[in-house]
Amino acid sequence: MLNISQVEKGMVLNIESQLQTVAEINFVNPGKGPAFYKIKLKNLMSGNVVERTFKSGEQFEEAEIEKITVKFLYSHRDKFFFSKETDPSVRFDLTKELIGPAADFMKENQVVEGMVYKGNVISISLPIKVFLKVIEAPPGTKGDRAQSGTKTVKLETGAFIQVPLFVKEGDVLEVNTEAGEYVSRRTE
Repeated sequence: MLNISQVEKGMVLNIESQLQTVAEINFVNPGKGPAFYKIKLKNLMSGNVVERTFKSGEQFEEAEIEKITVKFLYSHRDKFFFSKETDPSVRFDLTKELIGPAADFMKENQVVEGMVYKGNVISISLPIKVFLKVIEAPPGTKGDRAQSGTKTVKLETGAFIQVPLFVKEGDVLEVNTEAGEYVSRRTE
């Protein structure tokens, strides 16, 4: 059992028979009253994110999660299909809702990390930054600077992101998968 003071961002906890990953944790010590912890939790089964408060001294059970490498095969409608990297015959699927916004930045045959709980893959996580090719980009116009100097482009995965005006079709971009934002343009 873990005391609330030992809980850190990224840990997977078993709270009320639900697997929850800690997305954010803050210690709050108000002027009056007892101190408490404000924790943002993401349910690994449903993908829902909730913010809860816990008193100092509360205890939790840390879930025993095994991490494996898996390969993204393809998507169909809102399901994403994967296989174990070492054994392609072991296949499974996850919903877009469960994967979250990072699903927009996965390309076929990409290797990602899978989380296994009691023999079942319950979630995957992408690297924080990935390189993706721009397949559609409108020309950048300098005109009206009342708006920021960005435009929307389409990436090879089908995702749309805001980028600076100098980005053109065929460029390879570094994208932050957690924020869904442009980071930099790869120069060869």
